Amino acid sequence: MSDPVYHLPQERKLVTSLPGPSSRKIEARRDAVVAKGVSSSAPFYVDKADGGVIVDADGNSIIDLGAGIAVTSVGASAPRVVENVQKAVANFTHSSFATTPYEGYVAVCEQLAELTPGSFAKKTVLVNSGAEAVENAVKVARHYTGRDAVAVAENAFHGRTNLTMAMTSKAMPYKTGFGPFAPEIYHFPASYPFQEPTPLTGEQAAQRAIDYLETRVGADHLACLVHEPIQGEGGFIVPEPGYLPALQAWCRAHGIVFVIDEIQSGFCRSGKWFASEYEGLEPDVITTAKALGGGLPIAACTGRADIMDSAQAGGLGGTYGGNPISCAASLGAIATMKEWDLPNRAQAIETEIRAKLGDLVNDPASCVGELRGHGAMMALEFVAPGTRTPDAAKAKQVVSDLLSEGVLMLTCGINGNCVRFLPSLVIPIPLLDEALDLLVKAIKA
Repeated sequence: MSDPVYHLPQERKLVTSLPGPSSRKIEARRDAVVAKGVSSSAPFYVDKADGGVIVDADGNSIIDLGAGIAVTSVGASAPRVVENVQKAVANFTHSSFATTPYEGYVAVCEQLAELTPGSFAKKTVLVNSGAEAVENAVKVARHYTGRDAVAVAENAFHGRTNLTMAMTSKAMPYKTGFGPFAPEIYHFPASYPFQEPTPLTGEQAAQRAIDYLETRVGADHLACLVHEPIQGEGGFIVPEPGYLPALQAWCRAHGIVFVIDEIQSGFCRSGKWFASEYEGLEPDVITTAKALGGGLPIAACTGRADIMDSAQAGGLGGTYGGNPISCAASLGAIATMKEWDLPNRAQAIETEIRAKLGDLVNDPASCVGELRGHGAMMALEFVAPGTRTPDAAKAKQVVSDLLSEGVLMLTCGINGNCVRFLPSLVIPIPLLDEALDLLVKAIKA
């Protein structure tokens, strides 16, 4: 294992208030031409980024605990990614794999076959975004089984296309005003240990879901069951142990394609290559995106060869899917993950977060109800002290206070009351410690 290489100072440094004058000028231009429905969490505009920092248009260096929503896990300008992209773009910028194929697409699919869980033969279709990967998972599951119905967990987030909006639980802002949505989508009760009225084992939570689906849909009508191993936008919810294996076993017994969405949790983010590994899952189909491209847009739907091969020739793909520049970036990102042992670095980040923040949960007067997650995919759930009543205002205030100090964090949760940690996996630990100390101060304030 070698150490990360940085080209920007890994420091928090504010030279103006946020946003500074240059960012405010860009914001004025934005107001005139960018649709209001496109929102941004931060008020500043990025000029450079590397390791654990973002440098904005005014020269402020901000500690980044968002990593482009778990995309820049190897850093926003990792040397291997940059080098691969520069070489590739000098050769050719595009050649649709549907017309004139190229080796990079094949090489990425080889890496996915090697790295994703399961010892069986696997094949992949490369696409542009996580939502598109989920759409393709549903397509192949329906084609393979000849069934229509799709089961998804409550609190899930799977994307912003019409089908994936139907699969997503949270209405505002993702679904409100955009219907009607795709039919034959069924939301079943999921394992949410912290908010269960009565504690359930994983097996009990799975049986509740199974009973719901068998009563309302029928196992013989289900093409697939889609689940995140750690529910991301829903609040970084880690299901009770035994829950996902029980669902997988039920799917196998009834010929239902078991789909795991690792778009946010995959590629070392959880402290393992894939969060599925914590429970020994071997999904029939797995969807990936975000960190797969090292910052460039690429996503994948990988599955058992017989399932993926069931679709007719020309039934999968698209103009830009597996673009050669994105494939080059992906190969550079995967090589970086191996060279810098990013699963181990993610575990070190978790150790630091738990050491710094664990005491907040143990204080009965605290507004922090739970600290949960794996690796560098952790979250704090904010509640009214002494209760489990969500407190979204507190989460929002903490994030706002941190931003004024030069630390970028993101909220999440079905009720908007969670604050999530998604730093680059190459963030220096002293820089992370500085951000965590500021977070503790903001919470106690």
